[in-house]
Amino acid sequence: MRVADFGWDEHTRFIGIGTRETLAALREQYGITAPLDEMLAGKNRLYLELAAAATEVFPEMRKFVERLHAEGTPMIVASGSSRAAIEAVLAGTGLDSLITEVVSAEEVPHGKPAPDIFLEAARRIGAAPADCVVLEDAPAGAAAAHAAGMRCVAVPYVRGTANDPAFATAGLLFPGGQGEFTARAAYERLGQRPARESESW
Repeated sequence: MRVADFGWDEHTRFIGIGTRETLAALREQYGITAPLDEMLAGKNRLYLELAAAATEVFPEMRKFVERLHAEGTPMIVASGSSRAAIEAVLAGTGLDSLITEVVSAEEVPHGKPAPDIFLEAARRIGAAPADCVVLEDAPAGAAAAHAAGMRCVAVPYVRGTANDPAFATAGLLFPGGQGEFTARAAYERLGQRPARESESW
């Protein structure tokens, strides 16, 4: 079944929400009769094809990940996407050698904005929630980080969501999204030593 009136504005309602929960809501909204598991499998298949073809990593975000990896800071991807999709994106961007731990919303009882996925991520890397920092691009994720008792660096995927109340709980907000994000500012907010001017970012 093809949904003709599903546009960008409708799509933004689900950014940060788990894939299964998103499809369940759309299935009900549009009266889709296909089984949810069938829809999920189809969506994942298409997503994996796109991820393998081209996935962009913003330069400043890559710098940030590389710096944390070099210092031995534990990192984990906690996403509403399937594990297969997460791993495909990491492999396609070459970040799989830097971030080896992942947790999918499919592996926890409730997706974002519930804190389950972030609490599970902290458990897997052996960290206390209060010691964790979440990088989030969606209001639902920022709300989940806050509910988990974690600090949040917010980098809105959709610039128009920067004023969402959920982002008000973030310790650091880049209202302009990835175009405004800098590895230096995010790194310094982690409570690490200030970066020296001579250091390469």
